[in-house]
Amino acid sequence: MIECSHVDELPRPEPAPLTPTCPECEAAGSHPVQLRLCLVCGHVGCCDSSPYRHATGHFEETGHAVMRSFEPGQSWRWCYEDKHIV
Repeated sequence: MIECSHVDELPRPEPAPLTPTCPECEAAGSHPVQLRLCLVCGHVGCCDSSPYRHATGHFEETGHAVMRSFEPGQSWRWCYEDKHIV
């Protein structure tokens, strides 16, 4: 895996999830697909396979570059700035 400067800036330990699911999907009555956890603030959002792409929207609104899968058994991370797995 490639390290990026954004990983060095992440809080340690990683933030606790703010919610158990995507709150924006829940409010819209939509079913989230593949949850993502923001590693800067703990926001939980749905992936780009969901109709609303809330995890990407969170990055676009906040600039929080690194997230990880919030699915059981998965721990990979993605940097939106560098556009690769970190």
